[in-house]
Amino acid sequence: MFTGAFSALITPFRDGAVDERALRDLVEWQIQSGIDGLVPCGSTGESATLSHAEHEQVIRLVIEQARRRVPVIAGTGSNSTAEAVRLTTFAREAGADAALLISPYYNKPTQDGIFRHYQTIAAAVDLPLFVYNIPGRTGSNILPETFARMCEIKQVVGIKEASGSMDQCSDILGLCGERLTLMSGDDSLTLPLMAMGARGVISVITNVMPREMHDLTAAALAGDFARARALHFRMLPLMRALFVETNPIPVKQALAFMGRSSNEMRLPLIAMTAAGAEKLRGVMSQLRLV
Repeated sequence: MFTGAFSALITPFRDGAVDERALRDLVEWQIQSGIDGLVPCGSTGESATLSHAEHEQVIRLVIEQARRRVPVIAGTGSNSTAEAVRLTTFAREAGADAALLISPYYNKPTQDGIFRHYQTIAAAVDLPLFVYNIPGRTGSNILPETFARMCEIKQVVGIKEASGSMDQCSDILGLCGERLTLMSGDDSLTLPLMAMGARGVISVITNVMPREMHDLTAAALAGDFARARALHFRMLPLMRALFVETNPIPVKQALAFMGRSSNEMRLPLIAMTAAGAEKLRGVMSQLRLV
């Protein structure tokens, strides 16, 4: 169920509120384009500035629109364990297939504290859990040995790994084997990680090019690395352009260029600079996306 290309969905806004119509349309286009799964309320979905009510609204809407055609992994992470339990409980009741939980940020817990955070959530909520490791945002790194300990937790089924370290990913795969599904958290590392045994990606570029990233992961899973490489190199300029400013600023601008969403952000994030937007449009033009 949890393999291939999963979209880390943006949260469209209009006049300060969640744009439900744009989000439903985006979900529908993603599914029609062959996406393997959907991930609302992650970093790309601006979860940090969604109210609790909006967080639940977005998760519920995506599940409703998906209609079980693809799995939905709901972002339910928090730096408060109790809050993460509450959000994950809601996701389960709403019908999510799994939850994605970022490692506690700002608190900078010890490795044992990180382990106990996920252990506590798993004990409280009977739902498959993905552990999201992104040290650049959280201020702490989940070590491979801690992931090995998490193999003891039945509900923990996978990892979104965005440390950017191939060595770390190698160690995780070596220690955890097939017990935990490793998903790339960096678009540009999807292909090399899948060559080592990762099963797919939770992706930003899929908001803009869902079919191509689905095709890349499908080719890699089938062992057709020549086709996967060709798709990787085709998308690589856009993968880079989508991170010239803080995610999700560029991907929202890209979708605005395509007429699929506004580029409205929530403070402290702001709209893309004119120079960055011009560079992004140039890359998209070369790919015939605009």
